[in-house]
Amino acid sequence: MAVPARRTSKAKKNKRRTHKGLTVPGLTKNKATGEYQMSHRIAPDGTYKNK
Repeated sequence: MAVPARRTSKAKKNKRRTHKGLTVPGLTKNKATGEYQMSHRIAPDGTYKNK
């Protein structure tokens, strides 16, 4: 059974996990309602690009 020869350092461990972070969704302000909404999505009131 394979056993690691040395303990993995905190830096090495954290470098391996860099891609696991959360990303903030792209929000834009709706000019008609003034609320934030996700980009390229229809607003709850049924409008898209103020149309």
